[in-house]
Amino acid sequence: MLPLLNNHLQRWLEAGLMDAETAERIRSFESEQALAPSVRLRWPILLALALGTLMVGAGTLLFVAAHWDGLSPASRFALVLAQVALFHLGGAWFTLRMPRLAMALHGLGTLALGAGIFLAGQIFNLQEHWPGGILLWALGAAFAWALLRDWIQGSLLALLAPAWLISEWVAWLEARNVHGEDGARIAILACFALALTYLTARRGEDDPPLRKALGWIGGLALLPLGIPSLALAAESDPTRLIGRESVHWIHLALALLMGQLLSIIVAWRLRGAAVRWNLLALVWVLPLALIQFSEWTAYAWSALGCLGLVAWGLREGRRERLNLGIAGFALTVFVFYFAEVMGKLGRSLGLLGLGLLFLLGGWQLERLRRRLSTRLAGGAR
Repeated sequence: MLPLLNNHLQRWLEAGLMDAETAERIRSFESEQALAPSVRLRWPILLALALGTLMVGAGTLLFVAAHWDGLSPASRFALVLAQVALFHLGGAWFTLRMPRLAMALHGLGTLALGAGIFLAGQIFNLQEHWPGGILLWALGAAFAWALLRDWIQGSLLALLAPAWLISEWVAWLEARNVHGEDGARIAILACFALALTYLTARRGEDDPPLRKALGWIGGLALLPLGIPSLALAAESDPTRLIGRESVHWIHLALALLMGQLLSIIVAWRLRGAAVRWNLLALVWVLPLALIQFSEWTAYAWSALGCLGLVAWGLREGRRERLNLGIAGFALTVFVFYFAEVMGKLGRSLGLLGLGLLFLLGGWQLERLRRRLSTRLAGGAR
């Protein structure tokens, strides 16, 4: 509502229908009216809806599990379809009455679709190519997103589409008897690059809910994916997979290219011309797939990436990138000390140094974070 109001006020100002002071008073009044009820009720309502959705979903699954063995295959399939239809029909009924509840029910319906697809695969023994189930689930989420345009469906699609591509890669490797870390490196790096893209989807406080959700997804996934990416870069030889007769280097190059290209395409759709900074970040990501790092080089590369994320956050005025970059840098220093330094000092000196590192390092990093946050806030004004 507020962006629309701002557009109207701007038009009226340009037409000379009001002065700037009157426009500002109207804007302040409408902002207070919009926030007054939501400040008190928004989080309790969202929490109640989230808990209610989870409980309904868990109760439905428990009911299905309790009666599953006594049902015929046809009855099982009908029950799965009825469950999906019930959630979506409930969402349609509540669309005008309680939009948030409707959104939650539609999201539960899409989740139930995924469970239904894999249950149907078990019922009819359709296990030959299991990534096909994820593809069908992703198509269902895409269809729901095209119809509903709500952030839950968009978030599910943002998770399921790359999950399908990763599952196809894993299934392709399994068919060639390749398991473990040999094939995981490319998959994890593709997910890491996509998480970085999702993190940079945020532009400002007026972002639509889907951009905010993508920012949360990227922020929550970035460090958990970054740690194994760096660990594999230090432990796994990227040429070892090429030595297998069943895997050609072209296969690896195409997989790596597709994984990184996906993140760039998504970044271009989300960020437009600012995608050039995502391309610069790709310069940091690609060596993790192509080079076997020494342990010291991995620590240095991690620190460089974290500092780059801090600089990126400062440049685009995004506090979450600033905080994640500082947290990643602190984690890198801590792991380096614990793995490379502490054992050489002895137990007592090592623990003393670790304590001092936590106290002094945390103090200095917090001071730095506050200074940078103040600078960022000043730049935003």
